[in-house]
Amino acid sequence: MANMSNKKHPMPSQEPQVRKHNFKEVATGYTYEMAIEEAKRCLNCKTKPCQSKCPVAIDIPAFIEKLASEDIKGAYEVISRSSALASVCGRVCPQESQCESACVRGRQGESVAIGRLERFVADYYREHYDSPSEKITTNGHRVAIIGAGPSGLTAAGDLAKLGYDVTVFEALHTPGGVLVYGIPEFRLPKDIVQAEISKLEQMGVKILTNMVVGKIITVDELFEDGFEAVYIASGAGLPRFMGIKGEELNGVYSANEYLTRINLMKAYLPDSKTPIKKSKRVAVVGGGNVAMDAARSAMRLGAEEVYIVYRRGLEELPARKEEIEHAQEEGVIFKTLTNPLEILNDGNGNVRGIKCVQMELGEPDESGRRAPVEKKDSAFEIELDTVIMSIGTSPNPLIRKTTPRLETNKKGCIVTFDESGKTSREGVFAGGDAVTGAATVILAMGAGKSAAKAIDEYIKNKH
Repeated sequence: MANMSNKKHPMPSQEPQVRKHNFKEVATGYTYEMAIEEAKRCLNCKTKPCQSKCPVAIDIPAFIEKLASEDIKGAYEVISRSSALASVCGRVCPQESQCESACVRGRQGESVAIGRLERFVADYYREHYDSPSEKITTNGHRVAIIGAGPSGLTAAGDLAKLGYDVTVFEALHTPGGVLVYGIPEFRLPKDIVQAEISKLEQMGVKILTNMVVGKIITVDELFEDGFEAVYIASGAGLPRFMGIKGEELNGVYSANEYLTRINLMKAYLPDSKTPIKKSKRVAVVGGGNVAMDAARSAMRLGAEEVYIVYRRGLEELPARKEEIEHAQEEGVIFKTLTNPLEILNDGNGNVRGIKCVQMELGEPDESGRRAPVEKKDSAFEIELDTVIMSIGTSPNPLIRKTTPRLETNKKGCIVTFDESGKTSREGVFAGGDAVTGAATVILAMGAGKSAAKAIDEYIKNKH
């Protein structure tokens, strides 16, 4: 029987006052009964508006219909035809602005909880049915992928399924990209990421770590070694700063460094060899998901007060609504319509605070958002010992500087000529954050799928 409730089933979670002191996953997931009942809210629309908003084009009504009939294996098979990282996407994709935004049930109530159902199916399958993937016989054609993040891993999986001999070159010592260095354990457990990567390796994908392309090996040398195509999915890991006085002080981090120390190097564990400041009062400058991750991580490391400092209003925060709500529940203080002017020195080279000015919203800027304008005589100080800058990232320049004839734009992003990811270099494709600048995991995955298809066509046309 259909479930005609206008409300999606709430996601069970740790209580805020408990979870703010640990790095365990916040959302504990639907039970079997919750998932089946929520799946029955889906109307199985023939036009599939939700699927059209999914960057990797999962047949959402089909997998939910399978789930509603308690065919979880069938539901997983539908998802896995389009996504190699289902457990990941179910946790970190902004479904509210993508598939769920097009859900017909959302017109007179809440949309179907598509992301939560995807997570349930992937987790249940992994825990109850999962078996090692069969190694696929290769077709003899070799493809190199630079970067083992969501875009590179997606392209690797799709190409491996088509029979290609795929090698992924990863600069860090652990594959996963932003999934392992950027997103905290309490949002995305790393054993789940590793399980997804292991499936790709079982299919025959080779992942070489500690391979900094542009330093250890170049794109040109990859071709010389016999690779017929190269997909650049190296991400956007170069942090930006504001250029204000005091950014060189001890106690100032980029969000990338801060989160990498915590997530990849496990600085939160008592026996970790990676140092990180045990802060008491922290300000995170920025308003995106990365800023929320940094603020909530600081809280879990024992900070007594954590601020989000953002120059626009609460309604303009670019972070996911769920992440903002979780941060608020955990006690993060939001200083919106506030812009830093200077990071203050305690006289010994350490942070003692931040000088800010209050803002008000003026006319819309080029992005369509109302531009923040300084209020006169509104400067004030916040006493702090740590400042984390989370105002965006750009691609590392190493690959573009060591790859002749690879066109990039003024922001350092690789220029592609269509959705295929084709670049100015013959046989070189690119996608994800290396092309768009910092964006979402699912958009990077979509780029990886498009590139895999284009690479397959490119190599077939050569032979």
